[in-house]
Amino acid sequence: MSSGSRCPVCAEPWVAPRLLPCLHSLCAPCLRQLGQLGAPGGAAALSVLCPVCDAEVALPPGGVAQLTPDYLALGRGAAAAGGCDLCADGAAVRRCRTCGAHLCLFCSQAHRRQKKTASHAVAELEDIKDCSQAGKLLFCPSHPTEELRLFCEQCDQPVCRDCVVDGHRQHPYDFTGNVIHRHGNSLRELLKSTQQHVGTLEDVLDQINDMGNAVCSRAEAVAAEICLFANGYMKAIEEHRDRLLKQLEDLKVQKENLLHLQKAQLQQLLLDMRTGVEFTERLLTSGSDLEILITKGVVASRLARLNSVAYSTHPSVDNGIQFSAQERAGQCCGYEVFGTILNKVADPAKCTLQGEDLHNARQNQLTGFTVLCNDTTGEQMGRGGEAVLVTITHKDKKDCTVKATVCDNGDGTYHISYSPEEPGLYAVCVCVKGQHVQGSPFTLTVKNKFRKHQGVFHCCTFCSSGGQKAARCACGGTMPGGYQGCGHGHKGHPGCPHWSCCGQVMESCECLGGPPSDTSQRSLLRTVAL
Repeated sequence: MSSGSRCPVCAEPWVAPRLLPCLHSLCAPCLRQLGQLGAPGGAAALSVLCPVCDAEVALPPGGVAQLTPDYLALGRGAAAAGGCDLCADGAAVRRCRTCGAHLCLFCSQAHRRQKKTASHAVAELEDIKDCSQAGKLLFCPSHPTEELRLFCEQCDQPVCRDCVVDGHRQHPYDFTGNVIHRHGNSLRELLKSTQQHVGTLEDVLDQINDMGNAVCSRAEAVAAEICLFANGYMKAIEEHRDRLLKQLEDLKVQKENLLHLQKAQLQQLLLDMRTGVEFTERLLTSGSDLEILITKGVVASRLARLNSVAYSTHPSVDNGIQFSAQERAGQCCGYEVFGTILNKVADPAKCTLQGEDLHNARQNQLTGFTVLCNDTTGEQMGRGGEAVLVTITHKDKKDCTVKATVCDNGDGTYHISYSPEEPGLYAVCVCVKGQHVQGSPFTLTVKNKFRKHQGVFHCCTFCSSGGQKAARCACGGTMPGGYQGCGHGHKGHPGCPHWSCCGQVMESCECLGGPPSDTSQRSLLRTVAL
């Protein structure tokens, strides 16, 4: 919302100012012109760019006319008005309460004679100036002769007596004086929360400025160190020095650019929040009850949206620039040179996961995988110390988590080990510096644990099934006489009888069956194929 008495676009006195969702005000004609520029072909514009803060704001279905009127701007315009808005020659002595135009005596008479403006309510300018901000009368846009004294709770807007019996029939309503405290208090709570965010943002921006100075100071210190080291060599070392300085400058510019980007984003957020705070403070201190109620919805929506924006409370760039004089740097002009800039930073997007069976595990069995930390070029870091965080959560049982142990191998790799106690599907998240690595998150399937067979050997299906003709054997053999199962005469008997737990024929295999059965004659029925 503009703090002056003129439109920020046309620089003329206010003409039907409308309040945008970003809390800046423009004249209705200026807004319509902006909509025409943004919608080619004569189509109705769905949104416009605010010329004050460059934010894209959506227009209501009814266009500019349905935007909230800015009565505070009209009040300031009335206090600052000097000349007539129509003829620009005479002194303004009256103001139209409907369209907000300041009129000289001649133009006010013509204003009432014209067919389109005959129903407008025109008041003496002196009466308006003498009227306090909190007590001035506001008239209904739909019924210009009726004052806005009621508030429709269902539609959340001030209405007049005619509105109550017309478009707001059977809607719950009350006098504006009875509801102003409740709605005003809700705005004050949002204002208080936004003011806290403003303080936090200012602190973060101060930290960014300090970090920017630290990066520059550190870069200057490293540059001096590089120069001292390069003075011991002749032409080759000088060229090597220049190469290192160029690399350092690029690194400093890269870090500064990242800091500038974060700073610009936070400054824009701070500017938006300050705009919201200033407007809300002005509304609550200078606006009338009706003005607060009229603009309450737009202000509350804007402040709530600003409060929901997530931002980091610490700079995302560090000053970790170091110079190593003992590091081999290859050949320069045929000479082997030393000295490199160490600025390898782990890039979560380049970090990878390795493991033979990364997506599968067994219940109560220790298993794991490896995290390979790489820098922005994809090269392995070669050193440890990164913040690797692993969470393993059951997808169906949110309170079921698996404790993961992270072992830093000191060479840029980290071994993750865990032992799940419950079978099922798990969501595994692997983060480095708070960001997901490649392949994270992924789904882990934990199967039931293996157990050794607890059954007994048997000689044939026919015997172990108690003589059931339809019993089948795991080996697939049959016996004469219509019996489906095999008998004593099949291959492998009696030297290699079948295993009786789950239908397998190998004694050393493992199964995933239920609890082991007892070894009674009745349990021999388990020898049939499953």
